[in-house]
Amino acid sequence: MSNTTASKENIFKKIRQALSQSTPLPFPNSEGSSGVYQPSTQELELEFAEQFTKLQGKFAYCQSVDDLQKQLSLLAIQRNWNKLFFNEDPELQKYLANSYATDNQHKNLATCDASITLCECLVARTGTIVLSSAQASGRTVSVYAPIHICIAKTSQLVYDVKDALVMMKEKYAGKIPSLITFASGPSRTADIEKTLVTGVHGPKEVFCFLVD
Repeated sequence: MSNTTASKENIFKKIRQALSQSTPLPFPNSEGSSGVYQPSTQELELEFAEQFTKLQGKFAYCQSVDDLQKQLSLLAIQRNWNKLFFNEDPELQKYLANSYATDNQHKNLATCDASITLCECLVARTGTIVLSSAQASGRTVSVYAPIHICIAKTSQLVYDVKDALVMMKEKYAGKIPSLITFASGPSRTADIEKTLVTGVHGPKEVFCFLVD
């Protein structure tokens, strides 16, 4: 019993000695002091569009809100969408009311053809749409509908994920929303026999309209 106590005391002594002396980091450059990814050599709009489309996302650039209205209306006609769910930004909602896409604005998310949301920001390097529970549409709208349409502004573009987190922290003054979603293209999985299937856990198609 005394040998066990002595052994423990010896271990505790070594721990106390180690804690009293600072140990230099063996790889100081790996502790976030420098970025892993180099800045993009092209405009963020192009970088995001390239990465987003690689992930099977569908991208559209709009020169103005008028252009957004026209493109969204044309897409709704081509796809025969009559039930679009949109409950964010009353001003934009009112402006788009003249388009075919929102003439018959649908109020039931469960039976809509597609849902429209805004976003927190866009990550250019990964082609990612960042959403949060603090948005008016909440947690469900972007994942429940079979097709998700995101409307974003060029001012919401950031290069990397860390930049998106910094933007979120500054926007909400440290009170981060309870859920932040990083959506990179449509839902997909290859769990079953390594076969890639889309739309299993979320929308089968994701559109992003980027408004200048």
